Amino acid sequence: MLSAVTDAGYTVPTPIQAGAIPFALQRRDICGIAQTGTGKTASFVLPMLSLLEKGRARARMPRTLILEPTRELAAQVAENFEKYGKNHRLNVALLIGGVSFEEQDRKLERGADVLICTPGRLLDHFERGKLLMSGVEIFVIDEADRMLDMGFIPDIERIAKMIPFTRQTLFFSATMPPEIQKLADRFLQNPERIEVAKPASASKTITQRFIASHGKDYEKRATLRDLVRSQDELKNAIIFCNRKKDVADLFRSLERHGFSVGALHGDMDQRSRTTMLQNFRDGQLQLLVASDVAARGLDIPDVSHVFNFDVPIHAEDYVHRIGRTGRAGRAGAAFTIVTSRDHKHTDAIEKLIGETVEWHNGDLSALPPAEPSRDDDRSRSKGRGGRERDKDRGRGRNRSGHKSEIAAEDNVVETIEVAAAPVPAAPARVESVKQERKQENNRPQNNTRNSRPYPANDDNRERRRYRDHDDGPTPVGFGDDIPAFMLITASAKI
Repeated sequence: MLSAVTDAGYTVPTPIQAGAIPFALQRRDICGIAQTGTGKTASFVLPMLSLLEKGRARARMPRTLILEPTRELAAQVAENFEKYGKNHRLNVALLIGGVSFEEQDRKLERGADVLICTPGRLLDHFERGKLLMSGVEIFVIDEADRMLDMGFIPDIERIAKMIPFTRQTLFFSATMPPEIQKLADRFLQNPERIEVAKPASASKTITQRFIASHGKDYEKRATLRDLVRSQDELKNAIIFCNRKKDVADLFRSLERHGFSVGALHGDMDQRSRTTMLQNFRDGQLQLLVASDVAARGLDIPDVSHVFNFDVPIHAEDYVHRIGRTGRAGRAGAAFTIVTSRDHKHTDAIEKLIGETVEWHNGDLSALPPAEPSRDDDRSRSKGRGGRERDKDRGRGRNRSGHKSEIAAEDNVVETIEVAAAPVPAAPARVESVKQERKQENNRPQNNTRNSRPYPANDDNRERRRYRDHDDGPTPVGFGDDIPAFMLITASAKI
């Protein structure tokens, strides 16, 4: 194991590794808290490799279990086992969604010394009778606060009942709020708390800035583009959005503006997610627009910038997002676009990290007045011929020769003169109908309901047309058809 660590280029352990590895080798329960990018994964991978050197797993009975919140993070931990355990003969099984069950079943039948999985896929295999959890010796919950805060609590409680009570349990995370700590205490027995940095603190190597912007999406996109172009030392960057829809919209916008960009969110299939992430790691993409699926634990060592297109709703997510840069002592920069609606969230962020974030080029009060309403991206896809122009045409003012002003993407207001269209000539059938009505009006009127002539083809369509275009004289009162009850003389006595 030491030979593999040396080949990986590491000589000195990080503080979290130096504090956690000795207790892990003593089979103590551990609650480890450290900043992102400080080597928490190796804090449990290295001692597990030493503890698993003796013995082999039996079929469908894993010896260790590691739970991860996302597929990407689970795959990353599996890569760490391959790197640090290349001199071992341990079988590592990765159980994540989006992959065939049959291939995973074959790995389980050979016996898995290390089982790395997401909670949902683990329970799927267990319910199919493909797993026996009675042989688990070490239970690891990585990104513990996120696992317990994302709705995995019932699944984790169920999994904890499936494995032996005498297990060793390891928790690792960058944040551990008090309410989450209470939940973690359910799974830890007399744990050793390793806290090498203030909880939810950001690395000192990261330069943090807030960017003021108006609240419209197209204004935020323009602010982001200007910001990206102004960064001289930008090598690559991850851009975070709060919603999957915003990820797709921003990806299309940046792509149309000529940026080298990819997208990553939870609705993508696993193959696309893996390919997109690998292309970003290999430098084939400069920008990666992502949801919070990429905010936790992903180890991309040399990310120079992080941009928060949306201010995260939960302050803890801010720490994880900006932790994608400035890893392993490198310098990084994190910019967050802030609108007037985000004051509550920015205050929570500054309170959590215990410092005030400076503004880049002035705060919200220094913003120029908002520009006229425009759409920077949909104007290209629709050619401004979409709903806005259709709506103007429907109002009738363009048909009367008025001017219509449409704002283009480059802030140039184009004035379009819409000429009044000539009224088309009436069809011949309409003329014949008018002639028939004229002849009918010249005839003596009987004002009886059944006296009005109809064409020979007496269908409903013709009836409706004559009814809607009735130009005959309007009868006064009931006309000649007075109901009989109206002719009864009223009695003198009431």
